Amino acid sequence: MASRPTIADLAVKAGVSVATVDRVLNGRHKVREETARRVFDAAEAIGYHAVSLIQQRLYQDLPEFTFGVILQKEKQEFYQNFAHEVESAVRSMPSIRGRLILNYLVTPTPAEISEKILAMIPRAQAIALPAIDHHQVSEAVMKARGKGVPVFSLLSDFAAGVRESYVGLNNLKVGRTAAWMITKGAKRPGKVAIFVGGHRWHGHELRETGFRNYFRQNAPQFEILDTLVNLETRQLTYEATLDLLARHPDLVGFYCAGGGMEGAITALREENRAHKLEVVVNELTSMTRAALADGIITLVIGTPLASLCRELTSMMVNAVKNGPADTPGQLFLPLSLYTAESI
Repeated sequence: MASRPTIADLAVKAGVSVATVDRVLNGRHKVREETARRVFDAAEAIGYHAVSLIQQRLYQDLPEFTFGVILQKEKQEFYQNFAHEVESAVRSMPSIRGRLILNYLVTPTPAEISEKILAMIPRAQAIALPAIDHHQVSEAVMKARGKGVPVFSLLSDFAAGVRESYVGLNNLKVGRTAAWMITKGAKRPGKVAIFVGGHRWHGHELRETGFRNYFRQNAPQFEILDTLVNLETRQLTYEATLDLLARHPDLVGFYCAGGGMEGAITALREENRAHKLEVVVNELTSMTRAALADGIITLVIGTPLASLCRELTSMMVNAVKNGPADTPGQLFLPLSLYTAESI
């Protein structure tokens, strides 16, 4: 049986002296936060028995901040990854004891989104979520701001002029990048299509605008079909993709600008369309990774979730400490691009 890690093992792992570890454990003398955190990380890594005590010492003198994050589709892999990253970012934020209240939407209707925001106001010092752009949502954000609780828009912007800041991708560039990929990969000009979740999603509207602008400016020989609304559901996207393939034999590619790409991938597999169409989707998951490897899709445009969550947490801390900004801002993160050769 392996012996339990000792204080000497912990000191070696943390790169500090045994005396420093003892000060962290017993709190007799102040230790720099950076050093104490290094000891804590080392204790977690080697399974040191007093890791909870070290965590208590590390955080006991730090101010506590509570953040509320509202996500969609709890069972969807992308949002599970999002939840993991935001939990990690809040827990790892230096100089605070971060507490996260995580909630999920059942259906992203204006009424439910507004209800979730209002319910979060007395519980959290700052709130962040992706949401549709709707006057009910804007009213809820205004009420939160009036109570001193800043609201951040994630992935798709909403409540412009009222929310604290947008954090996500530049969605115009996302749409243009998808169009660029299709034009570069297509063996000949032809018809192209785009799916959006709905016209209330500001991010989807911007992606569609960028997509169409690129073709209009750089590849007018391609024909863009009418936009397809899939409500970000797997089944609707599956059925719409099968119909699209049947009605347009000269289709050369399409872009799924929101969710629901699982349905499109399933339809393409059933129709044996590997390497025959240029298909662009969003977010790297186990399913989109496999589709890339099998030549079902061409490109995945991903959100760097770890960076987004670190930046978001830092911005929420700043907003709580210093109050709402006079001018609402935005932070664009770099696109993550994945192909079959890069995964």
